[in-house]
Amino acid sequence: MNKSKLSASLFALALAAPLAHAHEAGDIIVRAGAITVNPKADSSSVKVDQGPLSGANLGGKATMSSDTQLGLNFAYMLTNNWGIELLAASPFEHDVKIKGTALGAANGKLGTLKHLPPTLSVVYYPLDAKSAFQPYVGAGINYTWIYDEHVGSEAQANGFSNFKAKNSWGMAFQVGADYMITDNIMINAQMRYIDIDTRATVENDAVAPGTRARVNVDVDPFIYMVGLGYKF
Repeated sequence: MNKSKLSASLFALALAAPLAHAHEAGDIIVRAGAITVNPKADSSSVKVDQGPLSGANLGGKATMSSDTQLGLNFAYMLTNNWGIELLAASPFEHDVKIKGTALGAANGKLGTLKHLPPTLSVVYYPLDAKSAFQPYVGAGINYTWIYDEHVGSEAQANGFSNFKAKNSWGMAFQVGADYMITDNIMINAQMRYIDIDTRATVENDAVAPGTRARVNVDVDPFIYMVGLGYKF
């Protein structure tokens, strides 16, 4: 093959290659990687809602730590530009701390909790299907299942027990991008904002028998994920 024919063949291959990289209707995409939940944790003050001190406002606020786990996405392309996506992950675990309350014994690490954040979204890919680079935006609904709440050892020593937090429904928004490195394998990066609101309660008979305190927490985390994906 002479040089002109070889050059023409390579040029034709370069033009054709992006077509194989496109997301198309009927594609199933599975992504996996490291996912970090970074709670904003804007909370109300801590209030006593049960017991002899009911109605007392202790002030202060609650905070939650970040955590990184294995994240999973499952997407199905309805058309070349629209898809539906399910976000899943291994359980996240967060430290819950209380600070600034009038009750000094309440300040510090209250305990830990775990949660799972399944999120179902509709996703839009604006670029032409020929592009190997596919940015996207999405919106959907999140259900946060909170479980395995535990009071920490220091909080237990100060009389705290029966730590509970409510599950949450909320809206979710995301931006992300895939870059196809082969016909089936892609690099992915994404960021989400999820509206998670919960009410946490904890009991303390050492303060007064039957005492229960509560705090409303707008967790509202930003969620970051980077990883690899495979298109079927």
